[in-house]
Amino acid sequence: MKDYDNFFLPVDDITSAKDYYMNILGLSLKFDFSNQGMIAFNVGDNEPAIILKDKNKFKDTKPTTWFVVEDVNKEYAQMKIKGVKFISSPFPIRTGMAVEFDDPFGNRLGITDYSNQI
Repeated sequence: MKDYDNFFLPVDDITSAKDYYMNILGLSLKFDFSNQGMIAFNVGDNEPAIILKDKNKFKDTKPTTWFVVEDVNKEYAQMKIKGVKFISSPFPIRTGMAVEFDDPFGNRLGITDYSNQI
């Protein structure tokens, strides 16, 4: 794990959530993919963002922390050998590859790489 990537939070109403995070909390918009069920906000000058996920589009979503790794497929294979139970196989995202898993304590985590930006 090289760094934090993003912090995902589920919301019931993405329009109201966008208003709250922008106008009440004062966070700046990083990207708005509301039509795809996600909106991201910058926290200061940090690269990791808070990404709101619409529970109407992502039924199984829960608070999730992603970490950056060098190569998702390689890390996925190594972690599977160690007994990590993944929710899916690695999947493509805009910046590279990602995959999520739950730790033994019920926390959702994920790993991602930036292989599309190399």
